[in-house]
Amino acid sequence: MVKNSFISVIPQEEKEENSGSAEFQVFHFTSKIRRLTLHLELHKRDFLSQRGLLIILGKRQRLLTYLSNKNKGRYKKLVDQLDIREQKTR
Repeated sequence: MVKNSFISVIPQEEKEENSGSAEFQVFHFTSKIRRLTLHLELHKRDFLSQRGLLIILGKRQRLLTYLSNKNKGRYKKLVDQLDIREQKTR
């Protein structure tokens, strides 16, 4: 259901072409991260879920880095829309 709410924002002609876009993948990873975070608040000793969460966080971080290098405007818009912190610059 959450996925459909994000897709409805995208115009119809772009849906078919951009279903694997970086923005959509970051949105999908963010929803998974939020679900796993809620799960880990209840089950603190679920170490396999913790490992899965760290893997997903790394994938999202790599996608955000890619997006920020390619197009800063799209990156800023996505970070604001998903209410996530911006990356630290080295």
